[in-house]
Amino acid sequence: MAFPRSSGILLHPTSLPSRFGIGDLGLEAYKFIDFLAQSDQQLWQILPLGPTGYGNSPYMCYSSMAGNPLLISPEKLQTQGLLTDEDFANLPEFPVDRVDYERVIQAKMPMLHKACDRFQANASEVEKKQFSGFCDATASWLEDYALFMALHDTFGGTSWHTWEPEIAKAHPEAIEKWRQKLSAEIYFHQYLQFEFFRQWSELKQYANLHHIQIIGDIPIYVAHNSVDVWAHRDIFAIDEETGEAALMAGVPPDYFSADGQLWGNPVYKWEPLQQDNFRWWVQRFQATLDYVDIVRIDHFRAFESYWVVEQGETTAKNGKWIEAPGDAFFKVLKEKVGNLPIIAEDLGIITPEVEALRDRFEFPGMKILQFAFGGGPGNPYLPFNYGRNYVAYTGTHDNDTTVGWFNQLSPHEKDTLLLYLGSVSSDGIQWDLIRLALSSVANQAIIPVQDLLGLGTEARMNFPSKPEGNWEWRYRPDTLTGELSDRLKTLTYLYGRAPIRA
Repeated sequence: MAFPRSSGILLHPTSLPSRFGIGDLGLEAYKFIDFLAQSDQQLWQILPLGPTGYGNSPYMCYSSMAGNPLLISPEKLQTQGLLTDEDFANLPEFPVDRVDYERVIQAKMPMLHKACDRFQANASEVEKKQFSGFCDATASWLEDYALFMALHDTFGGTSWHTWEPEIAKAHPEAIEKWRQKLSAEIYFHQYLQFEFFRQWSELKQYANLHHIQIIGDIPIYVAHNSVDVWAHRDIFAIDEETGEAALMAGVPPDYFSADGQLWGNPVYKWEPLQQDNFRWWVQRFQATLDYVDIVRIDHFRAFESYWVVEQGETTAKNGKWIEAPGDAFFKVLKEKVGNLPIIAEDLGIITPEVEALRDRFEFPGMKILQFAFGGGPGNPYLPFNYGRNYVAYTGTHDNDTTVGWFNQLSPHEKDTLLLYLGSVSSDGIQWDLIRLALSSVANQAIIPVQDLLGLGTEARMNFPSKPEGNWEWRYRPDTLTGELSDRLKTLTYLYGRAPIRA
C-alpha cells in the first residue's frame, strides 16, 4: 500500500507530561495532536500500547492485544464522576523528566480500583450496555487476558509457568474453577480495558479529525510471560515439561551489540499456525488495526527467516536462521483485511529474500540517517540512495538522540558528516538531519520529538540489550512551543510534505 508524501513525529504516550508521573490519554495528548496539526504534520508514530511487564518495555507485554492501564487518564475518569479531587490529594512528587514506574503503579492502581468500584456501583444503563458490548466484541482475547492478569496478581506477579500445574497448563477444569474464584478480579481487568479503549478511541478520533493518522507498532514476538503464550502454547516453541522457551528469539551480533541480542521470547511454531490459516496472527492484526491507522512491523525480517537460539544459551551468538512462511501469511492477511497499511522495519541483517518479501507486498521500508555516514557512497542509508517507498528517520527509539549520537562520533565520522552537509546550521546538528530527512525522496519522514527539542543522550528512550532504565524519558509541559511549530511547518511546506488543502 503506497502512502502519500507526508511527515510526522515519533512520541510514545508515556513521554507526555502529566501530574500522575507518566504520560496518559488526557489533555496533554490532545495538546500534542494540536501541535502536530499546527505544524502541518500528518503522522503520529507510537510504540506498542500493551500492558508492560518486567523492564517496562512496550515490546515485552502481558498481551499483544490489550492496552496499558497506566495510560488511562485519571482526570478523564474524574469528568465521568468516577474519581474526585480527594482521590488526587496525596499524590507523591514524581520526577518531571522521566517515569518512575514503581511509584506510578503505587499511585495509579488504587485510583483505578476506586474508579472500577464506582463504575460497577453507579453506571447508568447506557454505560452498562457499552461495557457489555465492549466485552462481547473483544471476547476472543479479553476473556483470556482478564483471567490471566487476575491469576498473575493472585500468584504474586510470577511467570505463568511457575503457577500451580493445572492452571499453568491451562486445563479446562482449572480455568473454569479460577474463573469463578476470581470473578471480581476478572471484572476489574475487563473494566481497565474498557476504559483504556474508550479513552484511546476518543483520542484517535480527535487525531483523525485533524487529518493525522496514527502509526502503531506490532512487535514480531510476544513476551514469554504473556497471555498469548499461556493460552496458545500450541503455536509457540515451549518446553512441555517446564513451560520455558525451548527456542528463543533474538538477532546475531550487529550494529547495536557485539553479542547480538537475546530477547528470550519463544519463537513461533509456524507449521500449526499455517495449518490454522494463521488465525492468531490475523486476529492480532485486526485487533491492532481497530485502534491505529498504519502498522509498523518491528523486526519484519523474521517473517522471511528468523534467528533461533536454543534454551540455555546466555547470548545470541550461537544460533541459526530458519525460514518463515511470510509470503503465505501476507497473502492470507490481505484476503482477510484488504489493503495492508504496513511499514516494514527492515533494519539489521537484511538479505535479498527479505527485500523481495517486502517489495512483493509494496511495504515501505525504513531509512535511518544515523546509519548513513559510514561505508562510502554506496551506503543504502545515504539519502541519494533512497527509493520513494520508504520512511526516513533521523533515528528511532533504539537510537541515541541526534545530538547525543553526533557528540559520540569519531573525528573522522564527524568530518564525513559535515562534508556531506556542506555546513552545520547555527541551531545545531539536529536541524540539519531533520532537514535531510524531510528533503529526501522518501514518501514519509518521521522525527523523534527529542530531536525537535535538540536533546542529548539523557533523553534517549532505549538502550538495546540493557534490561533496565529504559522507556522512562518525558518532556516537560509547554516545551512544544509555537516557535518550534512554525519552524517545523516551514520545512514541511518547503519539502512538499504539507497536507493538500481542498
